[in-house]
Amino acid sequence: MLSRFFGLGRRDFSSLSEQEILALAISSEEDDGRIYSAYADGLREDFPQSAKVFDDMAEEEAHHRDVLIETHRRRFGEKIPLIRREHVRGYYERRPDWLVRPLGIDHVRAQAEDMEEQAYRFYLEAAKRTTDALTRKLLGELAAAEKSHVSMAHRLGAKHVPEGVAAEERQQEHRQFILTYVQPGLAGLMDGSISTLAPIFAAAFATQNTWATFLVGLSASVGAGISMGFTEAAHDDGKLSGRGSPLKRGLANGIMTMLGGLGHTLPYLISNFWTATTVAAIVVFFELWTIAFIQNRYMETPFLRATFQVVLGGALVFAAGILIGNA
Repeated sequence: MLSRFFGLGRRDFSSLSEQEILALAISSEEDDGRIYSAYADGLREDFPQSAKVFDDMAEEEAHHRDVLIETHRRRFGEKIPLIRREHVRGYYERRPDWLVRPLGIDHVRAQAEDMEEQAYRFYLEAAKRTTDALTRKLLGELAAAEKSHVSMAHRLGAKHVPEGVAAEERQQEHRQFILTYVQPGLAGLMDGSISTLAPIFAAAFATQNTWATFLVGLSASVGAGISMGFTEAAHDDGKLSGRGSPLKRGLANGIMTMLGGLGHTLPYLISNFWTATTVAAIVVFFELWTIAFIQNRYMETPFLRATFQVVLGGALVFAAGILIGNA
């Protein structure tokens, strides 16, 4: 790990022979082609039109690789040196975001442009540092090829993903984000914030002991988070409903449930009862209005309706906890 971090064991680009530079170009084109294929596979189910763009880009990379291989065969023979980008100090690297699911369509498009732009800049700078005429010519041709890839991505995008289709894909991606993260997260935040109000404030006014109240709130928040998270993940695998990964939904729901309860639990780490209770009440106020805002912003719930449902309901639960605690 340390050797990779400090670049130990890697070759300087300036030390590579012309044959090794050509071999590096071949392996890089091959890797980028496989990355584009992985992008296409990851997008195919939800964004079939954009997947066609990356299929075509993968074919273009394969064509360039074949041309480079033929050039190597004519000049140096059949045996291509094994050298890849990770073997060269300072060479650009690709972050394995193609392994992540689901793939974000806008992120993938931007990443593809970055890939080609990085390769273009690298070959261009490498050509400037090369004195051998043939090697410099080769690097210049590679830079031009990578630059043309950037414009090719735009042309392919216009061909396969016209504006109407692109807008539809962005809408689909937004909808998937809502179903997988926002909806379960909001449900968890509401449950964690509102359902723990009564037990926490009942314990607070019944005992007027901040540490005991903190323990009640902590146990209620963590317990609710675990319960809600497992329930969300277990009751729907997402295949028929289209709500996405049950693990991601369960994590979003469980974490937000726990945070919702911890928000007004943590103030009870303050030793003074009335100070802690005042801070907790202020936190509750902001929690409830945050929930109303999220409902309005992402779930398109009218703001007054969201306010009535959340703020009024939370206030009633809050009052119930105080009354029970003073009974």
